[in-house]
Amino acid sequence: MVSDNGIGFDQKYESKVFEIFQRLHSDEEYQGTGIGLAIVKRIVTTHNGQVRVESSLGNGAVFELFIPLPAKAI
Repeated sequence: MVSDNGIGFDQKYESKVFEIFQRLHSDEEYQGTGIGLAIVKRIVTTHNGQVRVESSLGNGAVFELFIPLPAKAI
């Protein structure tokens, strides 16, 4: 689990924040390219995992990353 105390976002945009180059704000409002969370989701799903996020405007976000153990490790 990873959390931040950033600007947060409306939960209805949950899927949009993981799309590459999709931003909820203009570059003048907040810096960034819109690729960070897309890269995280790509890595996690490549390993058969899942990413979940809970957020609300003005209250930051909590990201949960689930990556299964390889069969040999169990």
